[in-house]
Amino acid sequence: MGGCKVRLVLIVSCSTPGRCAHLVPEGSVHAFLAEHRLRLFPDDMFADLFPTGRGRPSVPADVIATVMVLQALEGLSDRDAVRQLETNIAWKAATGLALTDEAFHSTVLVLWRNKLNKSDRPKRIFEAVATLMAESKVLSGKTRRVLDSTVLDDAVARQDTITMIATQIRRVRKLIPELASVWVREHNLEPGRPPCDWEDPADRDRLVSELVDDANELVWAAEDLVEHRALVLSDKQADAVALLALVAGQDVEPGDRPGQWRITRGTAEDRVI
Repeated sequence: MGGCKVRLVLIVSCSTPGRCAHLVPEGSVHAFLAEHRLRLFPDDMFADLFPTGRGRPSVPADVIATVMVLQALEGLSDRDAVRQLETNIAWKAATGLALTDEAFHSTVLVLWRNKLNKSDRPKRIFEAVATLMAESKVLSGKTRRVLDSTVLDDAVARQDTITMIATQIRRVRKLIPELASVWVREHNLEPGRPPCDWEDPADRDRLVSELVDDANELVWAAEDLVEHRALVLSDKQADAVALLALVAGQDVEPGDRPGQWRITRGTAEDRVI
């Protein structure tokens, strides 16, 4: 009965939109979005996407934009992002939804993304976050550091790099069965994101280091097999190995200690995506 009472109190306390914010850690990305969401993403910011007023989803623009930021941060598919919105209190708080509010269908994200990509300002959501970051009177201290290193850096760089390396590791092992005996961390072979505390810089760098190490081991193993004539790679296989070497090196740099890697700040002009 005690557990039921706690759950009832939680539901009642979060039954009104915007009432869940006290349940997320102060200084977290979710708390920041809960506080500044409406200022970051006003409706008129997206007016050009629906000039006729027809075909626009009933979901508020600030909710969509907030979900897109969190989706990029955590590297989720559209369906997984919507599932988080349905079940994760932190996401409810960030978007201003009540605990009992239902999420929208994942195709709504597809519609908004397509509209943004075809617009004159496809990156306006993250540009808005960056602009608010620059206003020192709005953000200072811990909140500013969290936003700078997590939302923009992770969403644009770390998540993208981690996805590319993990995907290419699995692709190379599938295309070249002879590399199946090369030891690779099990969590880097499973579909989806490898486990990581995305708000912990040390854990993010740990994952990047593991992925780069696993990618290098596969590249070196393929080179050894070819050099000793134990394997002849087809053009498709050779291209896959070359691409793995590229994606594992184009966005990373040595960390503070030997054997450690971290995401490079900035983006190369000829970066493969």
